[in-house]
Amino acid sequence: MKTKHFRGVPVSVLDLTPVNEGTTMTAAISRSVELAQTVEKLGFHRFWLAEHHSMPGIASSATSVLIGHIAGATEKIRVGSGGIMLPNHAPLVIAEQFGTLEAMYPGRIDLGLGRAPGSDQATAYALRRTLHTTGDEFPQLVAELESYFEGSGRVKAFPGTGADVPLWLLGSSGFSAQLAALKGLPFSFASHFAPDFVLQALQLYHQNFKPSKALAEPYAMVGVTLIVADTQERAEMLATSSQLQMNSLMRGMPEQFQAPVEDWEDAWPSYEVAKFKEKMQGQSFIIGTPEVVQEKLQAFIDHTRANEVIVTTPVFNQEDRLHSYKLLAEMME
Repeated sequence: MKTKHFRGVPVSVLDLTPVNEGTTMTAAISRSVELAQTVEKLGFHRFWLAEHHSMPGIASSATSVLIGHIAGATEKIRVGSGGIMLPNHAPLVIAEQFGTLEAMYPGRIDLGLGRAPGSDQATAYALRRTLHTTGDEFPQLVAELESYFEGSGRVKAFPGTGADVPLWLLGSSGFSAQLAALKGLPFSFASHFAPDFVLQALQLYHQNFKPSKALAEPYAMVGVTLIVADTQERAEMLATSSQLQMNSLMRGMPEQFQAPVEDWEDAWPSYEVAKFKEKMQGQSFIIGTPEVVQEKLQAFIDHTRANEVIVTTPVFNQEDRLHSYKLLAEMME
């Protein structure tokens, strides 16, 4: 199916492969496959998966493996990483992995790169075997990775050399925005968890952009949490699963993805209710009926001037999650 657009802007999907409370990793991955197949048929542009570690509620830690599984279960939709946390890996290994994916699924693989660990310090040490990394080495790691795809270094990546794998830089601050601009790469900003910095980061990206072989003009994709339901009350109730997940992470006690809370205003302490309502009013957290979501999504695009939007829909029940994307697709042309 041809890619659809929302008011001229492509819409993509970011999935963390949530592991619902009381279920298995196998079930979570099966739900992600079903979601990818559904959004492909609905006309969404990309399906990205994110690298997180040591979190019982997320099953996408082996991101490149899951990308291959999703790509094999779909036909045309682009599949990629949102992102691979490059400091966790040897660039040569990532070049080989994504060179292999591109060889298996030509013209469908994206490689989004982040510089955060995607974990806590102990897990970062287990991944990297050192804590003497600050993210400042990220530009050198990206350059090394590029050299493997270009085949310009002493060491060669096979598969990888000459592979046409688009590189994206991801970020939630100005660091990656400026690096993406200087290298002439597309940039994706995680507005869904760093909404206060989105305009600053995008301004840095646009002002400093230098054309490259990869990209003649700046191209920015912006993340948004979005849940559509038939009623406002239903959408707000579904969104409580996301808030429960955030609360557990803030306490340093990550859990499996929990079912929504029916009477959340009565069930939660007043300060948590206030925090959740404040979050719901933000431009990067859009929940409601189709009419409400359509208006707020348009305002979000106008506000950010995004070239593309990538949507994450943290909903517990698979039927509700698929229904949300179907309602969103009805707004697209």
